[in-house]
Amino acid sequence: MKAVILAGGKGTRLAKLTKNTPKPLIKVGGKPVIEHQVLLLREYGIKEIWILSGFLGDKIKEYFQNGKKLDVNIHYCKEKKLLGTAGALLQLENEIKEDFLVFSGDVMLNFDLKRFIKYHHQKNGIASIIVHPNDHPIDSDLVEVDKEGQIISLLKRPHASGLTFRNLSIASVYIFSPKIFKYIPIKIKSDIEKDILPLILKSKAKIYAYNSPEYFKDIGTPERLFEVRKDYTLGKIKNSNLKQKRKAIFLDRDGVINEEIDQLCNVEDLKIYNFAAKAIKKINDIGDLAIIIANQPMIAKGFMTENDLNEIHKKLETELGSKGTKIDGIYYCPHHPEKGFKGERSALKIKCNCRKPGIGLFLKAKEEFNIDFKKSYLIGDKTSDILAGKRVGCKTILVKTGYGGKDKLFNVKPDFVAKNLLEVIKIIYA
Repeated sequence: MKAVILAGGKGTRLAKLTKNTPKPLIKVGGKPVIEHQVLLLREYGIKEIWILSGFLGDKIKEYFQNGKKLDVNIHYCKEKKLLGTAGALLQLENEIKEDFLVFSGDVMLNFDLKRFIKYHHQKNGIASIIVHPNDHPIDSDLVEVDKEGQIISLLKRPHASGLTFRNLSIASVYIFSPKIFKYIPIKIKSDIEKDILPLILKSKAKIYAYNSPEYFKDIGTPERLFEVRKDYTLGKIKNSNLKQKRKAIFLDRDGVINEEIDQLCNVEDLKIYNFAAKAIKKINDIGDLAIIIANQPMIAKGFMTENDLNEIHKKLETELGSKGTKIDGIYYCPHHPEKGFKGERSALKIKCNCRKPGIGLFLKAKEEFNIDFKKSYLIGDKTSDILAGKRVGCKTILVKTGYGGKDKLFNVKPDFVAKNLLEVIKIIYA
């Protein structure tokens, strides 16, 4: 697979730094951002690289030359007239005849390329796009997806007031089929996200979203550049790759993040604790994974649909995102073993391994996030939560909010007890 790095932007929001230096050559940890990208590609055996440059592009070519010093082969195309990110790609129509990777040259990233490529091949769409939860979704371009991960709509910023969304921000990392070229107009300025992706969706061709908790952050503003440099120094970028075992903080939802309301089915009834965002933000800042594992038996009982649950999770992620925090993954069990409810869904009235204290959802999360259970924690308000956590080998913390352990369904003791989720953070990161 060949790779393409888009490096033609002027970096106007970083004017003091980019007056004489192209944005991709701005350094993080002693190396230009674009060099970090080239080294990541080389690590995964991708050595045929095209750099599409514009503003001060000669300086990028002067820096890398033919790439031999880094054991890669670098080609260059410099636009005389800037035609946007998609217009730049069109220069390679006769050069690339197979699926290819595309990076934006101003994004600091570290992720498991092998997993992404495998996902793309499994889905076999015209494009696969990396999306990720981030701490500023309000000013990010987002996507909506179906159960299979197929993108059904694009939510471009600025977002309408009152919009609720899943926190799936476009990371500007793609794999494209060469079929993409037929959507790009000749000699007309066009951008991948603004112009070409909407055209593909309109044509009914399939685009898939690969949701990753790994590191993707653009350096487009002084504030974000500062954050990236800080993250590099703290080791967050190095440790984010899913090749490495990750520590997770597993969170029950009701009674832990939001108020316990018996059989919560309506989005209007979701009330997030006022301390929850601050607590989850601490998990984000440390670099651990914040993952929700929740039983949702109301679906099986017929009290609500998966679409209703999706709306509840949209509100949850929107409110947390507005406070600068994020959830890395949400897993839920829709089953319930007891029958006799009016309107119940018989196919879901089963005994399963995903309903806590079953561990099926934990195992799924472990596979998708490469989680080390021994380093991880389970936070819950019920004995069923605590038992599930112990079964997979996590440390367990019972919070006194919600049920506070009063369900007493199982005779099990947590490793710790905390007043609420904010106090949990003090225990974990003492």
